[in-house]
Amino acid sequence: MDFFLCVLGMVLIVEGLPYFAFPAKMKEFIRKVAAASDASLHRIGLALMVAGLILVALGRM
Repeated sequence: MDFFLCVLGMVLIVEGLPYFAFPAKMKEFIRKVAAASDASLHRIGLALMVAGLILVALGRM
């Protein structure tokens, strides 16, 4: 559980950094994401999940 909380904390830090460092650019990025098609977002989400799964698998070796 400690490892999970540590990983979750790191994810939150990495996710929050762009909003803290570049708030105006993040607003523009969010507008572009909102305008993207559902199919594009599905493909991006799938690619990110597969990449994350590969990284986790590599980390467990």
